[in-house]
Amino acid sequence: MAFIQLDGIDLSFGERRIFKDAHLTISPGSRIALTGANGSGKSTLMKVAAGLHEYDDGRIISPKGTRSAYLPQTGIVHKGKTLQEEAMSAFGELAVLKEEADGITILLEKGGSPAEPLLERYQEINDTLENAGWDRREARIEQVLTGLGFDRSELDADVSTFSGGWQMRIALSKILLKSPDILLLDEPTNYLDLEAREWLRDYLKKFNGGILLVSHDRSFLDETCTQVAELLMTRLNIFKGTYSGYEAFREKDMAELIERWKRQQEEIARIDTFITRFRYKASKAKQVQSRVKMLEKIERIEIPPALKRIRFTFPGAPHSGKNVLRGENLVRRYGDKSVFSGLDIEIPRGSRTAVVGVNGAGKTTLLRIISGKDPGYGGTLTYGSGVKTGYFSQEQETVLDPTLTVLEEAAQGSDEGEGRLRSLLGAFLFSGDDIHKKVSVLSGGERNRLALLKILLEPVNLLILDEPTNHLDLHSKDILLEALKDFGGTLVIVSHDRYFLEKIADRVLELENGSGRMFLGDYAYYRWRKREDNESENESSPGPQNLTASKKESRHNGESAAVSREEQKKHRSITNKLRREEETLTVRLEEKERKAAEIRTALEIPENYSDPDKAHTLSAELLRVEERIEQISAAWEEAAAALEKAESGL
Repeated sequence: MAFIQLDGIDLSFGERRIFKDAHLTISPGSRIALTGANGSGKSTLMKVAAGLHEYDDGRIISPKGTRSAYLPQTGIVHKGKTLQEEAMSAFGELAVLKEEADGITILLEKGGSPAEPLLERYQEINDTLENAGWDRREARIEQVLTGLGFDRSELDADVSTFSGGWQMRIALSKILLKSPDILLLDEPTNYLDLEAREWLRDYLKKFNGGILLVSHDRSFLDETCTQVAELLMTRLNIFKGTYSGYEAFREKDMAELIERWKRQQEEIARIDTFITRFRYKASKAKQVQSRVKMLEKIERIEIPPALKRIRFTFPGAPHSGKNVLRGENLVRRYGDKSVFSGLDIEIPRGSRTAVVGVNGAGKTTLLRIISGKDPGYGGTLTYGSGVKTGYFSQEQETVLDPTLTVLEEAAQGSDEGEGRLRSLLGAFLFSGDDIHKKVSVLSGGERNRLALLKILLEPVNLLILDEPTNHLDLHSKDILLEALKDFGGTLVIVSHDRYFLEKIADRVLELENGSGRMFLGDYAYYRWRKREDNESENESSPGPQNLTASKKESRHNGESAAVSREEQKKHRSITNKLRREEETLTVRLEEKERKAAEIRTALEIPENYSDPDKAHTLSAELLRVEERIEQISAAWEEAAAALEKAESGL
């Protein structure tokens, strides 16, 4: 059986130990999420498992013939071939095996060589070719490339014309096409949109081999992995279960660790106080010496820096009008290509709007328009009174001053003190001496993180974020997520992280085929509505069996009877869909009304209404919830009216 086993691996870089006595087995059926703080050694461990990095001690055990494939985070560039040719090169090893099999066939036909070992080798090669889909390679190439977001029309395009993110998609497609025994994937979701992530998720679920995976997408990890390998303070710990289950365990374990640390700190302080108080008293010399030795013997409890909670809070959002933004009949074209036309949008104060759609639907274009960065549109765009906009784009790093250090750039225009800025930079993965680096030497991802932090430190009331989580680890995403939940203004966001959208969005604007549709509910509600719509379309569009049944019905009972039954079926489907929608909105309305009641109760507590900061925070939250209640109520009234009409048979 094919597998890769890390047996007691040690590795250090100079004085710094990366991991010690690491044990891990990746075998067919393994679904392992590799996690750990930024800089903990995840990518290094991946390279060790792939045989691409040396280690100090231990051993890698892997049976002869085990085929593994490794995808790094970045750095792969393709050129000199068409997209289809590059994808076909993934079958290079199999082509060599096919030539060997053809050679064996010739030897067997000639005779003179021992047949049994040749037949065994031929069968072994044949099994490998069959399992890897050699005879179906052209169909598999199209399936994988389209699944990862490439268009069929791009198959003959020169690979050098694709941008960096698409270069990594090409690399991922080649690794999947190789059908190895073991997949080692270092952040494969980084450059994938939601549709491509879902396709990859489904692909990995069906994959027969073993998987070791690094990703900063919680939903993706939960749906693909059944184990978690955690790199924490040089140790590799293995947990059985989902990533969410691991996080729940780690949170509880961390809380207990902090309590033990606090008790130990109190004990250390008590001993220190005694030593300081009686250090120079001869009568207490023996007791002092005893406590000094006691202090030396204490095994200090350490709290992993990556697990310490850093809280980020936005500057107060200036007040704005109730209607923050309205766009009417928006049109954007690039030459003959129309991105969208006749698009109407309305963004109310306090709302959190997720903009979704397939790659190329116009999400970034729309955000550039509403942020004022793209004046080349048609239609009318109206801002409410007092609106002040903050915009983070995927190319935001270009506005940074390359001559400043990270700390100096972060301090530009901010009222935060240096200590606070250092903590916030740490939350955005700038630690130690990183804050003294010049902006000019930062990577693209580092510049994006710094630019994002600067945007978040500005006092704005309309925050427009285009892929803010792309270069953040899970810990940093949590800090950003909690801050956005407490943000007192209005948010419009594009993200390919489903977990992030599910936690933050309260409405979803879908861009599709040049038009837009607003869903007045969170991201889970949007996904439910889409499923319902798809099911309704399938039910109202009969397949071959239904068509055959309809023809038979027509022959026996006449055409009108068949049409009548089809209309009744469609009417029942629409009515059921409206009923479910009305029930869902009712539940959501009740939830928000309970939330509003809880906030009002909290405002009546003396310690809250006597504290200006607490009172302001609670009042702002109540305002957002009440506005959300208005939005859901309007949607409920619309759904209830449609349901009443459907049930009456009109």
